[in-house]
Amino acid sequence: MILVTGATGAVGREVAGQLSAAGPVRILARRPERLTVRGGGVEVVEGEYGDRAALDRALRGVASVFLVTNSPTEPDDERVAAAAAAAGVRHLVKLSMMAVEEPGADDFITRRQRENEQAVRESGVPWTFVRPRTFMSNTLSWAPGIRSTGVVRALYGDAPVACVDPRDVAAAAVAVLTGTGHEGRAYAVSGPEAITAREQTAQLSRVLERPLRFEELGVDAARTALLAKYPPPVAEAFLQSAERQRAGAKAAVVPTIQDLTGRPARPYRIWSAEHAEAFAPEAGRFAGE
Repeated sequence: MILVTGATGAVGREVAGQLSAAGPVRILARRPERLTVRGGGVEVVEGEYGDRAALDRALRGVASVFLVTNSPTEPDDERVAAAAAAAGVRHLVKLSMMAVEEPGADDFITRRQRENEQAVRESGVPWTFVRPRTFMSNTLSWAPGIRSTGVVRALYGDAPVACVDPRDVAAAAVAVLTGTGHEGRAYAVSGPEAITAREQTAQLSRVLERPLRFEELGVDAARTALLAKYPPPVAEAFLQSAERQRAGAKAAVVPTIQDLTGRPARPYRIWSAEHAEAFAPEAGRFAGE
């Protein structure tokens, strides 16, 4: 049995769906009503990482765990890793981030993920880290502006990033969860090309067959927008991450998707075409993180 956490998020949802198509899967969810993965082979345990009794129920009889960090400020990964060790779990696959292996990344979120990885290592459970670059689905945050005014507002329009489709990250994680020989390894995961926000805007314009305009935000405006949604350390971490992207630190492409799944990673043009409805003027609410 494989336990999936984070199954209402972009990657966890896909991991649960891909696993359930092949066999039984168990999901730990704080809010089961938000799950979209259903079926006879899907078992749901309601609970959160801070509830050890719920964790123990979810981990009973589990061989492998897919772990998604829930909060950047809580010791979530440490809690799950400790419970997994006590339950005799044989493999813990953690969704991390590519920045943890980059010396120039020292923002709050990256530091926390490094600490989370260390907690998993110290648990004694055989581990694998899947470290993706920025998700293509992050551009879903542009949808309200595109629908209402045809404008994309973002920092640093000419900063490249080798963003990745969450479905490809999930496929890599499933390959690790169901394959052999991955213990003790960390996999950096990127998309097939580095692309800028201006280029993504142009791609969306072609898909939607309507003109879109990119408007570059200043740092102060971006900070104000981020602080309206996130705690200050998280908002500042996003700004520092954007500075690293502007410096070219996120442009590297790696072949991990091809290596693990046997097929190439999807480019942004494919992702945008398959999610066009989320940006269309007549679209209602869209599914995002």
